[in-house]
Amino acid sequence: MSEKWTTTNIPDQRGRVAVVTGANTGLGYETAKALAERGASVVLAVRNVEKGEQAAARMTGDVTVQALDLTSLDSVRAAAAALRSRLRRIDLLINNAGVMYTPRQTTRDGFEMHFGTNHLGHFGLTGLLLDLMLPVPGSRVVTVSSTGHRIRAAIHFDDLQWQRSYSRIGAYGQSKLANLMFTYELQRRLAPHGTTVAVAAHPGLSSTELARNTPAALRLPITLFAPLITQTPAMGALPTLRAATDPAALGGQYYGPGGRNEVKGHPRLVTSSPESYEVAVQRRLWAVSEDLTGVTFPLAGSDDRDNTAAQR
Repeated sequence: MSEKWTTTNIPDQRGRVAVVTGANTGLGYETAKALAERGASVVLAVRNVEKGEQAAARMTGDVTVQALDLTSLDSVRAAAAALRSRLRRIDLLINNAGVMYTPRQTTRDGFEMHFGTNHLGHFGLTGLLLDLMLPVPGSRVVTVSSTGHRIRAAIHFDDLQWQRSYSRIGAYGQSKLANLMFTYELQRRLAPHGTTVAVAAHPGLSSTELARNTPAALRLPITLFAPLITQTPAMGALPTLRAATDPAALGGQYYGPGGRNEVKGHPRLVTSSPESYEVAVQRRLWAVSEDLTGVTFPLAGSDDRDNTAAQR
């Protein structure tokens, strides 16, 4: 296979069903568009249905829209119920939607916005849809993280909701670290089933509206150097697409841009931070996430003797 992996490397997706969150714009749009062009039946799971319909109209292929607001567990449950009523199977669940660097806000359930949207919303959605994936050989859960998982990032179990003090960079980093820890722990739990795998990806620095809440001190440098340090949403979507479709991809792997510092470039396997591989923290986060969302996965707990899926 070519060193420079592109959408031309995506195998035929006819007969496969993909659900992509946040697919009306940016990385999600490019991900859904590429999958639909290769023959997949794609569901755009989006907060704004009108914008989702407009996005679907610009795509070629079998594309439909499902309302999903990840800031509300009621909406997550309703969306999962609707998808379960209309789909017999899911081959790809791509947890792409997210928020970045927002001012201190909470979700409808009272969770800090980054943690509640980027991690808990997707955790709940995955758990509620997983039994549509487990019978499907080759099915994948792909969760989009970020290089931000390395910046001032830790899982603050003593203050998960950032009630004592708030850092938008730290809160975003925690949510993206949680995305990776969720992927690695999910893979460990999926491994005995032998059908579905969990894979992670990150887009590097892509020019999308996700960065609209970037702190003021960083806006001017980013604006000035954007042409040099960012890539298009279509390029930024490639790691996700490779994680979702490359026949050689394995559970527990992480894909990102292949250029210097993983900022831009064609996708390749990359390594996440040492903290992301801490098994005890992954398991604790899983238990806390089940408690906060009320969602229990149809999987047995991970086994101390089988840690290979989350190792570097």
